[in-house]
Amino acid sequence: MRDREYWNPYLVGVALGLVVLLAFLLTGKGIGASGAMARLTAWGTHLVAPGWTEANGNFKWFFHDHAHPLDYWLVYLLVGTAIGGLVSGILGGRNRTEVLRGPRAGRGLRLGLAFAGGILAGVGARLARGCTSGQGIVGGGLMSVGAWIFLMAVFAGGFAMAWFVRRQWT
Repeated sequence: MRDREYWNPYLVGVALGLVVLLAFLLTGKGIGASGAMARLTAWGTHLVAPGWTEANGNFKWFFHDHAHPLDYWLVYLLVGTAIGGLVSGILGGRNRTEVLRGPRAGRGLRLGLAFAGGILAGVGARLARGCTSGQGIVGGGLMSVGAWIFLMAVFAGGFAMAWFVRRQWT
């Protein structure tokens, strides 16, 4: 089966900008994924250790006023994003499972590096009290100086890190 062409990135960028605008118009807030992931983590932890979770400084706020941590609009956004990605993959004929890697990197190394990078990004997002999508897309769109400094630092860090990991891809 032949893959369909990718969507035009400029049109997708405009569509994402319209989604952010719509989020501001409907909710008065920007979008971001780390808040939903924090709520999912709090909910899962609460299933195993409710007392510890409700006493934890990072998670207790999700349980105030006996509110359910998953009853939050960003959680629905995250679920919709996953469903939208699945539908897009099906429509584009790109639903096969594969591990993209260079000739020198084994499957285990590639998955390990991806896992470690994801953990670092997730911990960094919680420490910063926000995620890269919230900073870059929402903050950049609002012309926040801090968001633009963040974006420049991300690109500079990415280029610097590429020097260390490039041998895995060549």
